[in-house]
Amino acid sequence: MVQNRGMTYPFVSTSNHFKIEVRTDFDFDQSNPLQYNYLFRYTIRITNTGKLPAQLVSRKWNIKDAKGNIKYVEGPGVIGQTPYFDPGEAFEYQSFCPLPTLRGEMWGYFNMVDDSGQSFKIDTPVFRFHVPEDFIDTY
Repeated sequence: MVQNRGMTYPFVSTSNHFKIEVRTDFDFDQSNPLQYNYLFRYTIRITNTGKLPAQLVSRKWNIKDAKGNIKYVEGPGVIGQTPYFDPGEAFEYQSFCPLPTLRGEMWGYFNMVDDSGQSFKIDTPVFRFHVPEDFIDTY
């Protein structure tokens, strides 16, 4: 579990006593615009703001590019982990999303299970990706 390091998260949502904060960044070095391959990184911080512990068991993502095409991704845990949250605890992780366009967005939810075996989900905010103007050639 991590401590808040004063980082700014522009995309925030709260549901079922969990707060999800997201920040995004364009990865210039891992992108290849000539092949329409833009890599975006994102950092997600999940905090249990409630009074009951729970474990993250899976996730589902909707990934939309600037042309309106949507891909769905789901699977167990996040980055190979299924973090357990006591009240007040947070977990932060980083991942990435390749897109064929200069812009896009992502949203979804995490499936959780509390200590009694009850399942529930926590919704993420919609978070957006874009290539900064500094990186776009204009002619």
